[in-house]
Amino acid sequence: MKIRTNFSLQAFNSFNLPVVTAEIIFPSTIKELAEISIEKASTSYILGEGTNTLFCHDNAPTIIKPNLMGIEVIESDDNFQVKVACAQNWHEFVLFCINSGIYGLENLALIPGSVGAAPVQNIGAYGIEVSNFITSVTWFDFAKKKQVDFTNAECQFGYRDSIFKQALNGTGIITHVHFLLPKAWQAVDSYQGLNELVSPVTPQAIMAKVIQLRQAKLPEPKQHPNAGSFFKNPIVSKDVFNELHQQYAHMPHYLQDNGDVKLAAGWLIEQAGLKGFRRDGVGVHENQALVVINYESKQGESIVALSVHIQKKVKAKFNIQLVPEVRFIGVDGELSHASTGCK
Repeated sequence: MKIRTNFSLQAFNSFNLPVVTAEIIFPSTIKELAEISIEKASTSYILGEGTNTLFCHDNAPTIIKPNLMGIEVIESDDNFQVKVACAQNWHEFVLFCINSGIYGLENLALIPGSVGAAPVQNIGAYGIEVSNFITSVTWFDFAKKKQVDFTNAECQFGYRDSIFKQALNGTGIITHVHFLLPKAWQAVDSYQGLNELVSPVTPQAIMAKVIQLRQAKLPEPKQHPNAGSFFKNPIVSKDVFNELHQQYAHMPHYLQDNGDVKLAAGWLIEQAGLKGFRRDGVGVHENQALVVINYESKQGESIVALSVHIQKKVKAKFNIQLVPEVRFIGVDGELSHASTGCK
């Protein structure tokens, strides 16, 4: 098994922070995963492509970076069953599906990261969440040294959440994700931007529009180091929304199935006067306030401090607590956002 020591993670995190880990492990088979002890795994951080990770200090914990690859497709009369290994790039997988006549994931095009990370965060965009198409997730349990399948229900998917981010965090690793994509495709094109598409709407047209919208809105990490959407869009009760809406009539909002209302975190940050705000080499993007940019800082603490500043400003103006979508990683592993990251 490939193992490296005193390894720079600068190329492995989209904030481009010059962080070093004492040890990084690159398992490429189930057999190699079984060689990792539960003691080692429990103090390690599972790293995909580092596009949703903020290393808060100069040193990182032991890193396990899986390298399992492969896509398998089983076609039936009505569906495509697709099994994908965890290290496959997400966007490349979406392209593979569209080019193979397998439709449904086009709204999730250009989301950075690996396939294995997609269920952890339950990634979503433009009216779709990845959990809509996942039938099961194969998990390698470090204690049992074997693979276990979790059904969609057992994954406990929520908004940017799952059992893998909560109860199972640190106990294993996703090795494969299983998708069911119906041949009876239905366009999801009611989201702002997609509703401009001219009929007949095709999967290819939706994907092209999603890519265009994302590229116009989100800066390229290689040019402006960032992790995409830094905060989750807050979900509030109808009563809280009604009170806010009386004061802010043009507040963007999205009614949820249970009656709650999802608000736009980027709009809240912009209204708090922080769009384009900079300090200590980091800042809020001038075009999309939901994105935090590392312009020239070498310290993860600077980004954490900015995120806390944003939270305080939004809380003071709207009485809404923003929660980071990005995962904060300290020297000994993942940190609670409630502890404001690096404290």
